[in-house]
Amino acid sequence: MHNAHITASRTARRVLASVGIAGLALGVAACGSDDGGSGGGGDDQIGVSLITKDSSNPFFVAMQNGAKADAAKNGVKLTVASGKQEGDDAGQIAAIEQAVVRGDKGILITPMSTGVNDAMKKARDAGLYVIALDTPPDPADTVDITFATDNRKAGDLIGKWAAAQLAGKPATIALLDLFNDKVVSVDYNRDQGFLEGMGIDVADGKKNGDEAKTGKYSGGDYTIVCNEPSNGAEDGGRTAMETCLSKSDGINVVYTINEPAAVGASAALKAAGITDALIVSVDGGCAGVASVKDGTIGATSQQYPLKMATLGMEAIAKIARGGEKPTTTEGLDFFDTGVALVTDKPADGVESIDTTEATKICWG
Repeated sequence: MHNAHITASRTARRVLASVGIAGLALGVAACGSDDGGSGGGGDDQIGVSLITKDSSNPFFVAMQNGAKADAAKNGVKLTVASGKQEGDDAGQIAAIEQAVVRGDKGILITPMSTGVNDAMKKARDAGLYVIALDTPPDPADTVDITFATDNRKAGDLIGKWAAAQLAGKPATIALLDLFNDKVVSVDYNRDQGFLEGMGIDVADGKKNGDEAKTGKYSGGDYTIVCNEPSNGAEDGGRTAMETCLSKSDGINVVYTINEPAAVGASAALKAAGITDALIVSVDGGCAGVASVKDGTIGATSQQYPLKMATLGMEAIAKIARGGEKPTTTEGLDFFDTGVALVTDKPADGVESIDTTEATKICWG
């Protein structure tokens, strides 16, 4: 445990250093946008659109705030748009088309699904530089570049942690995904990464739910009870967990696509009288870190939406003024903005930071 604590502290210092620019962005005055900002910067402003999946999820709210804060110092006239909710392809497509008509130089987008691929390609054909944030499109070259968490690694970390916590006991697993009717890279990468971290063989690494329902994980036997969509929302997480519990009341490991879904799952478990199931998730927002601290979530993988937004904003502004284009992280098809496992119950061999350190660099 002592060595794990030292490793966690070193990791925290590295993560703090890597996301310092994102934290600083909160102190910058908000810029012009379609929601009433003024902008400034004169005629040399660069038009950029930020299009998120929705405007209510704290992750996307933090991303929007980071972009607004960063735009003024880069001479960017920012337009913020989003779908109405997770799954609203049409809303994102309309925002992309408006960016083209407006003559924007670039788009920052968290792609809803493969359903927006054609619109992104058309924007690039029209001369806009398109950067995906958080969710790499499938295929990756649909956009010019992606700034994102390594979601496969994020899932792998919480899978390894869960397996270690079980200490050889049988794992009865509920998987609360994003969708069951759309293919989204962040969805399958987190789910499949989690299973790989548990030591479970996945069949098609880009498809949720086709792995064997029973078999061996790294510590013993496993059973997968369900793959249910949560839409990344608290109410969706609760409904999904209730459906899973109708199939088995022996669930002791719950994977969730994000922390709102995890909170909903926890409510359903408590209502069913189950208090000892391990819940793991991904996001690392301030509310999510608090949920780890109070024991609602056992561990989460923290990502950095402010950093994604600020780096993306700076890249488009630089390119529009004749600067160099960004490049992907070595060995990956996107630019990796970092991830850290957050837990107050460290596991041997799984690098992590505690909630005290994670609170210093969380968002939302």
